[in-house]
Amino acid sequence: MSLDNNNPFGLEINAQDVVDAMAQFKGWEDRYRQVIQWGKKLPALDESLKQDQVLVAGCESSVWLVLSQQEGKWQIQADSDARIVRGLIAIVLAAFNGKTSEQILAFDLDEYFAQLNLINHLSPSRGNGLKAIVDVIKSKASE
Repeated sequence: MSLDNNNPFGLEINAQDVVDAMAQFKGWEDRYRQVIQWGKKLPALDESLKQDQVLVAGCESSVWLVLSQQEGKWQIQADSDARIVRGLIAIVLAAFNGKTSEQILAFDLDEYFAQLNLINHLSPSRGNGLKAIVDVIKSKASE
């Protein structure tokens, strides 16, 4: 199984490409539509993996997050029952999937989200949920 198997973008699109794509949009509605489109590309998580122990606490909608390592790089699979959250997960995967623990921990996620101009447009509960997803990934990477 290749490391990019569950990344909706494959390895050819990374966090900078997401930033560049979002910068082309003038208004929040266009950005919102793009986030939903990326969410549609996110592969569905196999139903057998959608178990309580991989549910992310702190998310208003259901978010399942499965992390494993292959050859020192993180393989991240995730899914949600909310369209916009699936898109936010896709954006996180562009930054983290297929990366080493060191790369994940060194990545400036606050700057990434600032460049995307997303956080201030999300409801507080979605912002907290996004933070919870990132916290789980960073926690695993720091183990």
